[in-house]
Amino acid sequence: MSDPTLIMTLDTGPVTIRLRPDLAPGHVARISELAEEGFYDGVVFHRVIAGFMAQGGDPTGTGGGGSKKPNLKAEFTSAPHSRGVCSMARTSAPHSANSQFFICLADSNFLDNQYTVWGEVIEGMENVDALPKGEPPRQPGKIVSMRLGAA
Repeated sequence: MSDPTLIMTLDTGPVTIRLRPDLAPGHVARISELAEEGFYDGVVFHRVIAGFMAQGGDPTGTGGGGSKKPNLKAEFTSAPHSRGVCSMARTSAPHSANSQFFICLADSNFLDNQYTVWGEVIEGMENVDALPKGEPPRQPGKIVSMRLGAA
């Protein structure tokens, strides 16, 4: 049996993410639930730093918002934050992840053991790379839709 996937369609093209319930079952369940509810549809990547990461998942587009669901308990692992890895954004409080996530555009191993890795891009990384850069970007890239793919 193959790992479950998420299909995230960006305005730059499709991205397939392999989910990692073996690393972060609670976070994978939350991302999957929000995706199936359509929560991420139309949400922008409000912070995209070249050579580092692309962050999205805030319905307000400001970096200060999240879903109405309770925050998640951290599921930190030593899984490396390498290019294409999907991890949860949070405040300085370890158990504050909710709906915001980021995709590493480059190896960012200084984040290891401090953020929850929940997936990795297995197809379409060029579409993540094509997201407009900025904090926030002048014309932010957006998630057209995000749904569970085939397992």
